[in-house]
Amino acid sequence: MTEPIARPPKKDPQKVTRPPELPPVQRSRAALAMSAAAARGVFALQRCAACGEIAYPPRDACPKCLSQQLAFEPVADGGEVIAETIIRTSTDLYFRQRTPWRIGTVRLDCGPSVVAHLHGDVTAPSRVRMVSKLDKSGNAVLMALPERETENMADDPELRELTASPKFRRVLLTDGRGAVGQAVAAALSKAGASIVFVGIAEPWKPFPGQEQLAAIPNVQIMELDLTDTISVRELSGEIGGKTDIIVNTADHVRPGGLLAQGNLVTARDSFDVNVFGLQRLAQAFGPGMRARGADGTNSAAAFVDILPVYALANTPDFGFYSASAAARHSLLQCLRAELRPGGVRVMSIFTGPVEDDWRQHVPPPKVSPGKIAEAVIAALNGGIEESFVGDVAKDIAARFLDNPKVLERELGL
Repeated sequence: MTEPIARPPKKDPQKVTRPPELPPVQRSRAALAMSAAAARGVFALQRCAACGEIAYPPRDACPKCLSQQLAFEPVADGGEVIAETIIRTSTDLYFRQRTPWRIGTVRLDCGPSVVAHLHGDVTAPSRVRMVSKLDKSGNAVLMALPERETENMADDPELRELTASPKFRRVLLTDGRGAVGQAVAAALSKAGASIVFVGIAEPWKPFPGQEQLAAIPNVQIMELDLTDTISVRELSGEIGGKTDIIVNTADHVRPGGLLAQGNLVTARDSFDVNVFGLQRLAQAFGPGMRARGADGTNSAAAFVDILPVYALANTPDFGFYSASAAARHSLLQCLRAELRPGGVRVMSIFTGPVEDDWRQHVPPPKVSPGKIAEAVIAALNGGIEESFVGDVAKDIAARFLDNPKVLERELGL
């Protein structure tokens, strides 16, 4: 049975911070497609379109009929552990720092046998549930979990290396004025975060939900204005060295397209919060988080950004807002590559229209703040790089993957 992790003691300032190391990085193009599926929390393997064979490891030709028509698709996640071993020494520095490490051979119900990481509650022989997750280098690895949930399951050291659990970690939430930020703060506190620093711009100005936010356990209100470089840098100087997770809930949304008159100021405000605010935040906190990617139980783990799904395709009634979201999405891709050497994950939570004052005229279905908060916790606990919240977001993502040009025409009608 997995032992629960203990709250880490206060760090000795004279103790050297262990530098982050990565598992082997290089992968084939076929293996990168498996990582793309794992980034969205999908257990997918290659299936041959010619003969139906399930192939693993990823390859360019079917091992049975040599067809090159191999595509990744979701498969049954059941299997049976038929052998196990414990690695006690390794030439790879990442694994050398983390031994002993359990691995085993699993015979999948869908066909192939695979080598996978083994959860501490898995024994051989036994039935297991397989998951595909991203390791610290951003590549897909397979892990065998107990078929049924066990006590303290998420505290397993090997599983924790593949996720960004908020338990006993210190979190900065950038904007607590809105309903989304307040819901996420409550969810992080409930998930076991040791401290939730909640940023408030102009704290002297009252806002709805202020008393309820301050009453959430482990919440600490901090002054933070993402449009003010000095404000971001001052907060970074105060808590940057002990921030393990950042959740960016700041969002400036206004209706209007490109041809609307007098919307230049609105456009600037959208970009100042949604794009340049993200830039200020990343530049102030990113280097410190990257250096602390292996800092024990409460190492720096994730940078989470909540953004509209219209980052993938513009909706003309919110044209500038969509444009700022697209720029934001592009910057997150850049940040993901820059934080990867430290093992810090960058997670994107794409949402459909949120129920707020600026989107009253948008027809349902809409996304509630509570659903967004649930998605943030699920992404952190699952190590999921891209999540889509709400029916609209999931539908747009599916149509974008199918044909981006058709989606552009549909949204422009």
